[in-house]
Amino acid sequence: MSNSIDYVAILIQFSVAVGFVGVTLLTIRFAGPRRLTSDKLQSWESGIESVGNARFPFSIKYFLTAILFVMFDVEVIFMYPWAVNFKSLGMIGFVEMFLFIGTLLLGFGYIIKKGGLTWD
Repeated sequence: MSNSIDYVAILIQFSVAVGFVGVTLLTIRFAGPRRLTSDKLQSWESGIESVGNARFPFSIKYFLTAILFVMFDVEVIFMYPWAVNFKSLGMIGFVEMFLFIGTLLLGFGYIIKKGGLTWD
């Protein structure tokens, strides 16, 4: 059973965090210099002046490749705990990881078959 007194520490920590953010924002607002010039209000990217509209369409292949990279990269992260605990998991852990990798390869084969990674 828990009492409301158990949550006081969480409330104090939350209050300190919110207070710190508030004090920091107020300090920056009132103590920092504010000189808004036309140079500061312009878009700036790596010292190169902006040319044209930044909202031109990208090929869907770019987004598909990026999403597939993230998806398969995250799946590889799941293999790390298995590799660390390889000996303690035994044969059952080995078979489960074999099925996991097989499922990944099946999905990867499907993507290649559909032409998801070919560029025109």
